[in-house]
Amino acid sequence: MGDNNTFGEHSTPQPVRKPAAVVVPLLGLLAVVVGLIVAWSNRDAGFGWFAYAPLSNASFPGNGVAMVSQGTQIGLLVTALGLLVLAFWAGLLIGRRR
Repeated sequence: MGDNNTFGEHSTPQPVRKPAAVVVPLLGLLAVVVGLIVAWSNRDAGFGWFAYAPLSNASFPGNGVAMVSQGTQIGLLVTALGLLVLAFWAGLLIGRRR
């Protein structure tokens, strides 16, 4: 017993909840949802054609090599970053329990 405890009274330490323990997974989940919404809303790539013009001495570069739009690529990148944050948080949580 401690000096300040009476008989039958136990002082059990309460676990300290850090705000980061709640904020980090919520931000990761928010990034996944926003990324999926952006990728889904920009899924129309607008496939186009190009012409061969041998005498014009001009090049016609495309927007990208992939067949998806730039908005879809950004949405998928944000989704992947959100999933990485969630995976890091889950690994950190599992590592603390051991």
